[in-house]
Amino acid sequence: MAATSFPATPVSRRTILRGGLGAVAASAVGGPLLTACGGDESGGNAKEMSFWNFYGPSDDQGPQSKWFISLVDEWNKNNDVKVKLRYIPGKDYLNGTTLQTAFQSGQGPDIFLISPGDFLRYYNGGVLQDLGPALSEESKNDYLPGLLEARSVDGKVYGLPMEIEPLAMYYSEAAFEKAGLSEADLPKTWDQTLAVAEKLTGKDRYGVMFETLPGYYQNFTWYPFLWQGDGTPIKDGKVAFDSPAAVQALKFWQDTIQNKVAPRKALGDGGGDVVSNLGSGATAMQQSGIWAVADMRARKKNFKYGIIPHPTPEGGKPATDLGGWAFVANAKGKNPEAAAKFIAWALGSTDAAGVERQRQWNTVVKTNVPPRKSVQAAADAKGAFAEGVLKEFVSEIAPTGKPEPRFPPEVYQPIADAIQACQLNAADPGKAAADAAARIDTFLKTYQGAPIS
Repeated sequence: MAATSFPATPVSRRTILRGGLGAVAASAVGGPLLTACGGDESGGNAKEMSFWNFYGPSDDQGPQSKWFISLVDEWNKNNDVKVKLRYIPGKDYLNGTTLQTAFQSGQGPDIFLISPGDFLRYYNGGVLQDLGPALSEESKNDYLPGLLEARSVDGKVYGLPMEIEPLAMYYSEAAFEKAGLSEADLPKTWDQTLAVAEKLTGKDRYGVMFETLPGYYQNFTWYPFLWQGDGTPIKDGKVAFDSPAAVQALKFWQDTIQNKVAPRKALGDGGGDVVSNLGSGATAMQQSGIWAVADMRARKKNFKYGIIPHPTPEGGKPATDLGGWAFVANAKGKNPEAAAKFIAWALGSTDAAGVERQRQWNTVVKTNVPPRKSVQAAADAKGAFAEGVLKEFVSEIAPTGKPEPRFPPEVYQPIADAIQACQLNAADPGKAAADAAARIDTFLKTYQGAPIS
């Protein structure tokens, strides 16, 4: 099937507040192939299922780890088929090959987490279980418009989203004050970002930071800067990456490194870890997602910070990326039907306990935009988005959002290579964009997997 482009469909604040943020996420479907499929090739009815994740049980036993442990304990108390958590550190899960290697060797987990960007690696690899039979109509209808469709192929649901995660720029109030800057100096453009970052950079602090580790996460964080110039990797089924928008976005990230106002390597868990970077004073401005609000609340409660939308190029438009992890089941695992039932219960339950469990995840132990209408209503009733940075995320940042694209590795990888080459190796952005476009074009001519959009 030919590749198609995803529409740039921002949503209004009213749409979000009435439960329609997920509509924009329906526009991305596409996917890569695994070299080999994992798990028990025949499926089965084993009494224990493995659940790989990067939350728990972690060594720090933080709130998010405890939520996962509690979730599994509750299930195991009431079901014969048990779930066993396996914790994989975030760096290895997000940017490593732990999961892919396991599937390639036939040892994939029964239940696992995938990002939107990597969805069709597993769908096209034939290892995703249809969750539809385990989902009630009430549950399906509770999801915001488009969220299930974005994780579906041919009308079948293969993943349940646990959150929606827009990106923004975080800044340290103390760093601005120390540099003699005020709110009036918060950057709105790329040029202003570079100029302000220079003033904020000192002996022990960088002025700004973007992710430098290659992986789906880095691509995810870079796409908004491409979109700001109306760029896209694929349009109308054809490669469109060799564009002024791509070149200028690559150059902007390159300039932050070349001007020595951004680090070549982040601290802690990488570019999304605000506590270890902004919170430690190592950087004054940092791109990250809505999840960092909960991280700062738990580990840097007294640290004063704010958020702003992504700065734009001259004449550009605001943009953010809407991510969000999903639970999926291995169709070739030890008990795929039980795995589907666990996922439907964990994330799709519409009773009071299920709604509260999701409210806790999305607004208490972690901070996200809830993907379900009932959970959003419960969060609103508690005033979760009534003030502060969470209110800004919902009212100012998320309405400019587009869904994270779903690209096969053969599309994702050339883009990742272009970002890395320009950001860290001083490559010419024009040549990097052209080289990536040529590789994507060659792939699209022979691609036979599910639709890319």
